[in-house]
Formats: sequence, structure tokens, C-alpha cells
Amino acid sequence: MQPKKRTIALAALASVFLVAGAAAAGWWWLDGRWHESTDDAYAQGNLVQLTPQIGGIVVRINADDTALVHEGDPVVVLDPADTQTALDEAKAALAQTVRRVRQLYANSDALRAAVEQRRTDWRRAQEDLQRRTGLPDARALAEEDLKHAQAQVETAAAALRVAERELAASEALVSRTTVATHPDVKQAAAKLAEAYLAAQRASIVAPVSGYVAKRSVQLGQQVAPGAALLAIVPLTQVWVDANFKETQLQHVRIGQPVTLTSDLYGGAITYQGTVIGLGSGTGSAFALLPPQNATGNWIKIVQRLPVRIRLEPRELAAHPLRLGLSMQVSIDTHDRSGPVLANAPSLEVSLETKAYEHALADAARLEREIVQANLEQGSAPAVVARK
Repeated sequence: MQPKKRTIALAALASVFLVAGAAAAGWWWLDGRWHESTDDAYAQGNLVQLTPQIGGIVVRINADDTALVHEGDPVVVLDPADTQTALDEAKAALAQTVRRVRQLYANSDALRAAVEQRRTDWRRAQEDLQRRTGLPDARALAEEDLKHAQAQVETAAAALRVAERELAASEALVSRTTVATHPDVKQAAAKLAEAYLAAQRASIVAPVSGYVAKRSVQLGQQVAPGAALLAIVPLTQVWVDANFKETQLQHVRIGQPVTLTSDLYGGAITYQGTVIGLGSGTGSAFALLPPQNATGNWIKIVQRLPVRIRLEPRELAAHPLRLGLSMQVSIDTHDRSGPVLANAPSLEVSLETKAYEHALADAARLEREIVQANLEQGSAPAVVARK
């Protein structure tokens, strides 16, 4: 009786193992072989450094670690005394240059009138000489009077040539320009723009919207251009780098869907992502000290290759991640038609900031205001006619 029970128990146990094995094989055949998973995955993002473009002393810090800042917000303010003084000087220099160029145009007008006057004198002298030489009786005119008339013609002609050369020299300074487009004015305007930008850069603005991290700047610190003051983390631009074993990447393709969970939220929150690229090398290939495998005691180690995964923005906004968080990743490899590596350069802009684009336009507006304020109404010639 006892052996029979043992036989039945062993048969039942074997049946359980057979059923479990068949179920596992069926699951692997129907679903498991179409997925590649790893828990060696971490949330990554951009660390945008806030750096000054000019040097100065820090007089105000408007945000500390963990604070939210928006693109264009002034985060750190430098002492504006020097830059404001330089800006005032550049404003005065531009105004003075506009007035000096206006004087050049006025000089050209005066010299043009002088040329007409000299030409009139020369014609009058020629007419006087012709009247004297056209008399019927040459003896009626004294020789001295004739020489005097000829001398007047030569003197008037010489004065006309001098006036024309002076006019040409003056017009060479203003020809084919207006007051606003004159080289001297443009040079002074460039100096004004430089001073204006320096004054604006005394207030260091956030290039992107995000959260402040790694603040190292202190009040009263003398900072140099390019020094890292703090970092801004835009948590809306987070992706996941999943490190898969090289034996798992045979069927991984760009564009395949990915399911992710985070240790921060547990399995209750699921993210949907997409494979956007596979790394160009393993971690050891890019290490500071790459391993030297050409040795006698070499042991093969399965390498891992990073796979970059893009997350859905709406899910990321509903459940934000932080940089460095652990992730569980599962790639659905049913669709294997995509490329292994990108086969065309991306034409999309990866990152862009518009925090600085208005400064140059504001400088140009200030230039136009100063030029217009220093022009007489209706006195600025459009283009000099003489070529």
C-alpha cells in the first residue's frame, strides 16, 4: 500500500512540474521571447549650467537649491555699476557721433554752394575777358587791362578747382550713406550694443525652465565669465538609459515600444516609452582607464550597452521623475523592422533657449531712439546725390 501511495505522489509531483514547465514554455513562446528586460536602468536628464558672460561681484541670488525657475528669470545679479557707466558713455558717444556726421552733411551742402559761387565767378571773369578782346579796335583797350582780365580768369578757375576738390573730399565722407548708415554712426552703434549687452548680462537669467541644483555661488563672490554658478534641471526633458547585456540586444530596434516602472512609485505607475537609440559603445570602452584584455589571466565578462528610451511627456508631467532614479525596463521586440542604429541625421532641435534673443533687438531699438533724438527734423539727407 505504501509503495502505491509513493508512486501516486511522485506521479502527481511530476505532473505538476510538467504542467509548470509546459506553462513556462508556452509563456516564453507566446510572450516571453518577445520582450527584453533589465533593472539596470536609470532616469537621466540635462544639467544646464548657469554661467555669467561677464565678470562681477554677486549682489543678489534669487533662487536656491530645489527652487523652480522659469526661462528668462533673473537668477543671479551682479553689481551693475561698471556696466551702467559704460552704457551711459556709449549713449553719449553715439549721440555725439550723430551730431558730428550731421555736420559733415552740412559741410557738404556749404561746399556745394561755394562751388556754384566759384563757377559763377569764373564765368563772369570769362565774359569780362571776352568783352575786352572782342572790341573792334584793339588799341581801345590798354594792354594792362587785358592782362588783368586774363589773370582774373585764371584766378577764378583755380578757385573753382580748389572748391571742387574740397567738395569731393567732403562728399567722400558721406557719399551713398544716410546719417543712420554712416560708418562712424554704425561703429558707435556697435559700441552701444556691446555696452548694452554687458549691462543686460549683469543680470544672469535662466536659459531654461527647471529646478535649481548644485548651487555653489555665494553672495559677494567675484565671479569670472564662464564660471559654473549653479545647475538647472528641466525635469520635463527626462529620458531613461537602460543598460542591457550584449546577449539581449539581438532583436532590439529603434522605435520599439517600452514599458517602464520606477522604484519611486512602485509598480502602480507605469510609463510608456520608445527606443530612440542604442549606444555607440559599452561603458568600458568609454572609461577613463579602458581595460586591457590582452593578458594571460583574461576572463570573459558579458558587456552592457546603453539603450536610450524616450518617455511620454504627459505621463512624465503627471508623475515626474528625478535624475538618477532606478527604473525597471521591458522592451517589446515584436516589431523588428526598425534600424539598429540611426540611418539619417536628425533635423530636429534637441535643445533651444530663447532667453537671450531679445537683448540684441532691444539694443537696436535704443540705437534708433538715440539717432532719431539727435537728428534735426527734416534735415537728414536720404542719400548724397553726388557719386
